[in-house]
Amino acid sequence: MAAKPSKILDRVRRCIRLKGYSIRTERAYVSGIKGYILFHNKGHPQEMGKAEIERFLSHPAIKLNVSKSTQNQAFNALLFLYREVLERDLPAGISAYRAKKPVRSPLDS
Repeated sequence: MAAKPSKILDRVRRCIRLKGYSIRTERAYVSGIKGYILFHNKGHPQEMGKAEIERFLSHPAIKLNVSKSTQNQAFNALLFLYREVLERDLPAGISAYRAKKPVRSPLDS
């Protein structure tokens, strides 16, 4: 009997642990990847490409007003997923709408 294919998030966790990443990184990456999958109606990342990645990365910056670091963390989670787990390169030239750096005035200090 053939072995049951492992679930993608289990594969992500296993790969993160083999590489010795921290538990916080594991939680952040798994959360980001889970969000990516759910954002695209439970589509498998293997079947998604540049358009889906750009849509997912742009959505928080436009609709949810997240910080630049939150958006970067989501990008790094996807980068890890595609390179380390799925063993594919991300499509070249991903151009998602980027979160803006907050404007600070001298009065904020």
